[in-house]
Amino acid sequence: MSQKKCRSVRVGSVEIGGPKFVIIAGPCSVESEAHLQETAAQVKKSGASILRGGVFKLRTNPQSFQGLGNDGLAVAKRVRDQLNLPIVCEITDPRQIGDMESIVDIFQVGSRNMYNYSLLKELGKTKKPVMLKRGFSALVEEWVLAANYITEGGNAQVILCERGIRSFDKITRNTLDLASVSYLKQNYEFPVIVDPSHGTGVQSLVTPMSLAAAAAGADGLLVEVHPNPDKALSDGFQTLDFKQFDSLVNQLNPLLTVLDRPLLTL
Repeated sequence: MSQKKCRSVRVGSVEIGGPKFVIIAGPCSVESEAHLQETAAQVKKSGASILRGGVFKLRTNPQSFQGLGNDGLAVAKRVRDQLNLPIVCEITDPRQIGDMESIVDIFQVGSRNMYNYSLLKELGKTKKPVMLKRGFSALVEEWVLAANYITEGGNAQVILCERGIRSFDKITRNTLDLASVSYLKQNYEFPVIVDPSHGTGVQSLVTPMSLAAAAAGADGLLVEVHPNPDKALSDGFQTLDFKQFDSLVNQLNPLLTVLDRPLLTL
C-alpha cells in the first residue's frame, strides 16, 4: 500500500517528514551547561540535526530527579544558540508555554500528557511544532485524535512519536510498536519518528530498533545520548554513550542509502 503524502514540519533548515531522515539526540535531562554543551557538540558531529534535553521532568517516583526547570531552560537556550542546533524540550504544564516559546524549537508532549487535552488545546494556539508522544496504553486512533486537538486549534505542525506501549512482557521497558509507524505513514499525513530508547528501555536494543524503525518508514529517530550513561541523572540504562551513538549512525547510513532517504546533517 502506498504512503500518504506527508505534511512535513520545518524547524529552521531541518525538515521532518521530508526527503531526508532526521535524528534528534541528546540527554534525557539537562544536567549542567558543560554536560549539555559536550553532548550537543558530539551528537551534531555524529549526524544529529536536532538536540533533545529535558528541563521539566515527569517522573513516576516523586523522589527521582525532576529536572532543572527554568534554570535548565536558560542553559538549553545558550547551548542552542552557541551551536546553532534546534532543540526539543518537554512541556508538562500549559503555564510553561510563555517561558518556553521563545527558547525551544519543538514542544514535546510526553506519554503521560497525551491525554492532557487542556495542554493540547493551548499548544494548538501556538506557532511552534509539537512532537506528540504516544500514551503508553493508547490506541493508535486515540493518539491521532489527541493530535487533532492540536491541529483543530490552528497549529498543523504536529509530529507523532512512537515510544512503545505497555504490555505483559517484562524483557523490555515497553513494547515498541513499529507496525503503528507503517500504518500511520499509509493512512495519515503526520510525520512519524520513533524513540527506541524509551521504546525498549534496554541500551543494547536501541541500535537494532533504530534500524528497524527506518525500515518501517519512520521519518526519524529520537535517541538518548550521554557522555557517561552510568552516571546519568535519569534513564541511563537506555542511553547510548558517544561511541555507541556514532556506531548507530554508521550502521544506519547504509540502510538509508538503500531506502533512498539520506540522513539530514547540519
